[in-house]
Amino acid sequence: MTQAIRPPNFKEQVFFRQLRTRVDGNAKLEYGLTQVKGVGKRFAQAVVRTANVNPETRIGALSEKEVTQLEDIIINPIENGIPEFLVNRRKDLKSGKDRHVLGNELEITVKRDIDRMKKIKSYKGIRHQLGLKVRGQRTKSTGRHGLVIGVQRKKIRAKMEKKRKKEKKEAK
Repeated sequence: MTQAIRPPNFKEQVFFRQLRTRVDGNAKLEYGLTQVKGVGKRFAQAVVRTANVNPETRIGALSEKEVTQLEDIIINPIENGIPEFLVNRRKDLKSGKDRHVLGNELEITVKRDIDRMKKIKSYKGIRHQLGLKVRGQRTKSTGRHGLVIGVQRKKIRAKMEKKRKKEKKEAK
């Protein structure tokens, strides 16, 4: 089996400065972009197509110019020609615009959304509060957590032994 020859400027890890994320340099382009929080498979495919880069290349083999181009497309997807339906925050509550949220900001916005649902006591908010499944999954047999409430064998065995000892004493 022959090994692929790496270019001289190959990097094991690529740091996307504006996204503040390290990506594995050995990963193929589309898969590697999904390591950025807020970028999924379909969005990564769209980014690669608009950047006009070969999706089979490894991220470590990209030039600095290509890395910054990918970063710019990920940060401003709609301005760079990615359709609105691919962004992860459509019709934002505060601004009313379509935006794509990445990294820590994504975690914060999801937490705020859940807190808002809890505050207005929507169905989803109540399910979140109770720690139950939110998206219509079945709960009869799955989603169980916490302590087991079933038979507690040690306590029962100890009670039975005490009972036997009492019966033996009374029989004598």
